[in-house]
Amino acid sequence: MKLHSRTPLVLHRELSSPEQRIWLKLENLQPCGSYKLRGIGALCQHAHLEGKRRLIAPSGGNAGVAAAYAGRELGMGVEVIVPTTTPEATRARIRALGADVLVFGDAWDQSNALALERAGEMNAQYIPAFDHPIIWEGHSTLIDEIVDELPTVDAVVASVGGGGLISGVMLGLERYRRSDCRVIAVETEGAASFHAALAAGHPVDIGRITSIAKSLGALQVAAWPVTAIEAFPYRSLVLSDAEAIAGTIRYADEARQLVEPACGVSLAVAYQHHVCLDGARDVVVVVCGGVSISATQIAAWKAEQIGAGIRWAA
Repeated sequence: MKLHSRTPLVLHRELSSPEQRIWLKLENLQPCGSYKLRGIGALCQHAHLEGKRRLIAPSGGNAGVAAAYAGRELGMGVEVIVPTTTPEATRARIRALGADVLVFGDAWDQSNALALERAGEMNAQYIPAFDHPIIWEGHSTLIDEIVDELPTVDAVVASVGGGGLISGVMLGLERYRRSDCRVIAVETEGAASFHAALAAGHPVDIGRITSIAKSLGALQVAAWPVTAIEAFPYRSLVLSDAEAIAGTIRYADEARQLVEPACGVSLAVAYQHHVCLDGARDVVVVVCGGVSISATQIAAWKAEQIGAGIRWAA
């Protein structure tokens, strides 16, 4: 059983030019709203084959929705432990998929500690949000789809939270011996744990998350991608919350689709024709999606930016 869907790879004609083509990989169209289903689903299936009957997942939102969806499809019990910062609408979405929701802690790290404890006590499968080789392998399937349609891809732009997506991107590129492909890792100020890890040469705890892009809110990233990215011509970008929101707003207006600022920050790289894209012929931006967003919130952000005189669209 394949839990995730093959998602469209579409050319953004307005952003493209004779010298450069900008492509969007629409992971926001996965059944549960984000790329998370690829890797989380793979680990849930592995647990099911190993005889586990219950899943416990710590999550701020997207990973929990993916675990709940996968568990329902596999006939497994699911408990998702979320911090107090997870919106009630997201909690309701998880419950609607049949999972139990437990609210604990003011940050994901506290929810994670309880999930580890409960998984051990209940002989359940612990489902991390990002730090697991099977999750990375699951995420790497999006590269299979990209290369199948666009073998000439020479730059991939992806948001980084804990490092799960970027790990999948790199594993997939390695599979096709594409170490020549530029990997562009994007974060927001106040959630740039990957950028901090690259500067230090190893994962570091950044203390707290102050960015509006809560889906990027890992205080410390996985270790493997910090060193693995050195095999690629990579760029690590840190943009502002305002730029992430601008990307979210513009995408909603252009594509009539809603994504979180954690996704909007990667879209902003393309909208800005950022210098990191110079020289790349075929650029793919992973539209990673996100469930903790609403039209009401986007409208409020747009009104705030217009009121402040901020130009949010080109």
